[in-house]
Amino acid sequence: MKIGILSRNAKLFSTKRLVESAKNAGHEVKVIDALHCYMNITSHRPMIHYKGETLEGFDAVIPRIGASITFYGTAVLRQFEMMGVYPLNESVAITRSRDKLRSLQLLSRKGIGLPVTGFAHSPDNIQDVIEIVGGAPLVIKLLEGTQGIGVVLAETKKAAESVIEAFMGLKANIMIQEFVKEAGGADIRCFVIGDKVIAAMMRTAKEGEFRSNLHRGGTAELIKLTPEERSTAVRAANIMGLNVAGVDILRSNHGPVVMEVNSSPGLHGIEDATGKDIAGLIIKFIEKNAKPNKTGTRGKG
Repeated sequence: MKIGILSRNAKLFSTKRLVESAKNAGHEVKVIDALHCYMNITSHRPMIHYKGETLEGFDAVIPRIGASITFYGTAVLRQFEMMGVYPLNESVAITRSRDKLRSLQLLSRKGIGLPVTGFAHSPDNIQDVIEIVGGAPLVIKLLEGTQGIGVVLAETKKAAESVIEAFMGLKANIMIQEFVKEAGGADIRCFVIGDKVIAAMMRTAKEGEFRSNLHRGGTAELIKLTPEERSTAVRAANIMGLNVAGVDILRSNHGPVVMEVNSSPGLHGIEDATGKDIAGLIIKFIEKNAKPNKTGTRGKG
C-alpha cells in the first residue's frame, strides 16, 4: 500500500513511529506537510499538488493535523477523500472533535457522562453560569486551547469572575466546567482503535498542578479500566466518528466523565506507559479497512 501521513514535522515521535511501522509492514510511506499542499478544485478530477509534484496513487492517509492548522489541514484531507483515498480519521470527524463545545453537545445528546459545563457570551450571565456548574472551585477553558494551555482552575467565586471577565474582554470563547475534585488531579487517557480500547494510562498532575497533561509535567502509568470506562471511551470515539482517538476520562463520584476526545492522540506517552506497539496496531487497522472511496462523509461538507 501507499500511505500518506499528514504531518507538519517528520521528526515528531508519533510521525516517526507511524513511518517506521508502515515501512516494517512493507508499505510505501510519504510524510506530507498539509500547509505546503495546494489543491485543484474541479468536478471531475480533484487533485493535490505538493512542492511541485502531483500527489496520486495513495491508498490511505493518516491525518496528524495540529489544532492550529485544523481549517486548512482538514481541507487538504477532504481533498484526499474526494480523490477516493481512505482516511484513517475523516475530515468531518476531526472538525467535529476539535470544536469542544459541539463535541460535548453531541456526547451529551447520546447520554455520555460529562462534567457539568456552562457556556455564555455575555458578561451579564457570569454569576448564573458559575451557579450552574456548582460554584467554585471551577475550571475555565479556552475553546481553542490544547495540551492544557488555556485551562485555569479558579478556586474562589471572586477569582472565577475575574478570569471569566478577562477572557471575555479579550473576545475569547470559553466554557466553564465543574471541578471534579475526587479525580485528585488525575485523568485516564484511553486509546481507541476501531471498536476497542487497545491501551490506557492514568496521567497524574505534578505537585501543585491540577492539569495532568504530560506536556505540563504530568506522569503516566498503566491502568486497568472498568467495563463502564471502556464502554464510555469506545462510545465517545464512535459518536465523534473517529476510528482512532484518545478519549480523556475522569473518575467522578457519579461514574466516568469524558473531558475530551482527541483526534490526533500522541503515541509517545501511551507507548512508554503500556509497552504496546500502538503505531503497528494503527497500520494493521488500515490494512484491514482501507478500501477506495470508503468514507462516510465523501462529498459532504
